[in-house]
Amino acid sequence: MRIAVVGLGYMGLPMAAVLARAGHQVVGIDIRPAAVAAVNAGQADFSEPGLNDLVASAHASGRLRAVLGGAALPQNLEKGWAEAYVLSLPTPVDHVTHTADMGAVRAGVQSLIPLLQGGELIVLESTSPLGATETDVRQVIEAARPELGGNIDYVFCPERAIPGNTLHEMVHNDRLVGGLTEAATARGVALYQSFCQGTVLACSAGEAELVKLVENASRDVQIAFANELSLVCQTLGLNVRRIIELANRHPRVNILQPAAGVGGHCIAVDPWFIVQAAPALTPLLQTARRVNDAKPQWVAQQVLAAAKATGQAKPVVAALGLAYKPDVDDLRESPSIAVVEALAKAGLELRVVEPHLSTWTMPLTPLEQAVREADVVVTLTAHSAFKRLPEGALAGKPVVDAVGLFAGRADALRVVM
Repeated sequence: MRIAVVGLGYMGLPMAAVLARAGHQVVGIDIRPAAVAAVNAGQADFSEPGLNDLVASAHASGRLRAVLGGAALPQNLEKGWAEAYVLSLPTPVDHVTHTADMGAVRAGVQSLIPLLQGGELIVLESTSPLGATETDVRQVIEAARPELGGNIDYVFCPERAIPGNTLHEMVHNDRLVGGLTEAATARGVALYQSFCQGTVLACSAGEAELVKLVENASRDVQIAFANELSLVCQTLGLNVRRIIELANRHPRVNILQPAAGVGGHCIAVDPWFIVQAAPALTPLLQTARRVNDAKPQWVAQQVLAAAKATGQAKPVVAALGLAYKPDVDDLRESPSIAVVEALAKAGLELRVVEPHLSTWTMPLTPLEQAVREADVVVTLTAHSAFKRLPEGALAGKPVVDAVGLFAGRADALRVVM
């Protein structure tokens, strides 16, 4: 098929490359000139295991290229060229109103309207509020082009992959394909079966939209329990990871691990989309969100207390990690950043370490230098690189180990686990 993928971010670019590998002719569309230029040079513009090689081979095969999109007709993409469009665009949440911002999706849809001639399949992959396939895609198109009514197939197929393992999960995980009509669902199933080795499950658009939100809201609630338990254990003087380890020996208990909060575009955002649909019926989801959103400030308070206890006039803190999860460069909704910003606001002198970035808004420091110069160390992201810190490097230093990175090491004075 001839497929246009709209949005070349953490999910869109891997999707485009995977489709090209499967034999489709693929054009990626993005409003960022640097992203377009990278693809047309056979490169990925962000770090993801295996992605650079896959983009290079897909581009060399002649099946993958990129064009600049936006409000105007995307460059070098003629009307009617694409048989299918895949929308992979950001859907952030407003942190004040807790409602979804569908501006990027609607803008992407608007940019496609001049390209449509009827008969296309349009797939929304962006995690979205309930009803978005209908209201933010179909209705937007048919309001501008009424003659296309009933002549385009609309499908919601949520991405099911995680940064750091995207290429494997995109192909091997089961997928949900929910169309606004049975015919649309059948076309969507056929498309995803062309590259998925997991089971492709047919359902309605509404079912697919809610299942995606439920998956991530479930994780958010479970993480909130672990994060709240860490606060309780700190008050009681107990090691939360030891408590969880022992509790998980029960055959029907599987408690997750606490961290500095919850990050990433999905788990920290999606529960609010369910709340948006039924605010009076979701007290548990709202409470979990509050627990997880408050965790970075709690971690920052532990660091401030540890810094004060050193007796240093200007204590130095090494903050290890900015990404929201280990071994990626993804900063979206990262609680690590919230901790670092809170510490900076409090006036502490920081040595920020993030091995997966070359630059950031604050200066970055190499790991061993940061730890050597620090009076207090706080672990915020469990990058593999941090685990290779030489034995003895933490000797005598208070460690606020928010992610359990240094469990088992004898050279650290732990303040909180």
